[in-house]
Amino acid sequence: MSHVTRDAIVKALSSIADPSSGKDVIAAGLIQGLVLRDGHVGFSVEVAPERGAAMEPLRKQCEETVRKLPGVLSVTAVLTAHRNQPAPARPSAPAPGKAHTHSHGGERAPSGPLRVPGVKAIVAVASGKGGVGKSTVAVNLALGLARLGRRVGLLDADIYGPSIPRMLGIKGKPEADAETKKLKPMSNYGIKTMSIGFLVAEDTPMIWRGPMVQSALTQMMMDVEWGELDVLIVDMPPGTGDAQLTMAQRVPLAGAVVVSTPQEIALIDARKGYAMFDKTHVPVFGIVENMAYFVSPGSGEKSYIFGEGGARRMAAALGCNFLGEVPLFMSVREGSDAGKPIVATAPDSEEARPFIEIAARVGEHIDRALGAGARKAPKISVE
Repeated sequence: MSHVTRDAIVKALSSIADPSSGKDVIAAGLIQGLVLRDGHVGFSVEVAPERGAAMEPLRKQCEETVRKLPGVLSVTAVLTAHRNQPAPARPSAPAPGKAHTHSHGGERAPSGPLRVPGVKAIVAVASGKGGVGKSTVAVNLALGLARLGRRVGLLDADIYGPSIPRMLGIKGKPEADAETKKLKPMSNYGIKTMSIGFLVAEDTPMIWRGPMVQSALTQMMMDVEWGELDVLIVDMPPGTGDAQLTMAQRVPLAGAVVVSTPQEIALIDARKGYAMFDKTHVPVFGIVENMAYFVSPGSGEKSYIFGEGGARRMAAALGCNFLGEVPLFMSVREGSDAGKPIVATAPDSEEARPFIEIAARVGEHIDRALGAGARKAPKISVE
C-alpha cells in the first residue's frame, strides 16, 4: 500500500484556486492546521466571516482533491471563519501524537439537517456533567438493545474524552472503503462503533474549537459505512455546549436518555441537559439513575452513598419517565476498564439485569417514535 506524504497533499491543494484572490489556496493562506497521521488527513479552510457560506464548495473541492490521493484513508476538512486573514504561509504540522490548536474568532460550522443512510433511529445518551457514568450506560444500553434483537451502532461523540474504544476492548484503526472512501466502523460484541479515539493516541489531548468538534461529529456520522441499523446510540459529551447543540439541531434524534447520579449537585446539571433537549424539541425518553447505591461484595448490603432516589424524584417533577436505577457494582467498573462490559460478558447476571431492563424500555420508546414518524431537525434559538 502506498503512503501519502505531506508534500503530496500540499501539492494537490496548490492546484485549487481561491475564487476571491485568484491565488491557490496554499499561497492564499487558507489551509491551516494540516495534520497527517497514518493515512488520515485533517485541515481547516479558513476564510473571512462574510465569505463563510459561499466557500463551502471550495471546502468540498479541497476535501475531494486530497481524498483522491493514493494512500489517503480519510479526510476531515473543516470550514472556519476568522476576522483577520492569515499571511500566506506553508502550513505546519504538529509532531505525531501532539494536539493542534486553532485560534480564531467568528467561527462557523457546517449547517443543515443530517440524514444518516440506513439508520432507522438515533438516540442520544447525555448528562449535564462528567463523572456520572454516562459512557458506561451508553455502552451497556447499546449491548442490551443488541441482545434484544436490534441491529445497533454506537457513536462516541465525546471528542475531548473518548472512552468507548477502551470500554469495548477495541484497538487499531478503522479501514476505509476502497470505492466510497468512507470509514468502516470497528466492531466488537456484535455492535458497530466509531470514535475519534480510534484515530488519535489515547493520551493525546484534543484542543479543538467548536467548529472543529462539530465537523468531526458530522463526519463520524456521515462518512462512516454504518450499513443497516435499527438504532444508533450516540454517547454525547457531558454538558450543553457546541457538540450537544450540533446533535440536537442538525440530527433528527428519535429521542434522548439523560443519565445522572442521585446527589443534588449532579441533578442540577442533569436538569440543564433535559432543558436543552426540551428547547430543541428532542423527546426525552427518560432519566437513568446511575450509581443509585453501592452493593457490598460480601454482605450484599445496599449503601446509598450519593443519596437515595434523587433522579427518580427529578423525573417525576419534570413529568418524564424514569427508566431505571443502576447500582454501583465493582464488577461493572472492572469490566468497563478491561474492555469487557457486563452486558456482553455476563448478560444473565444481577449486574447486567438493570441495563437490559432499561434497554427494553428505551426500545419501546424507539418503536413509538418511529411509529409517530421521523422527527425533523428543528430550528433553535439560544437566548
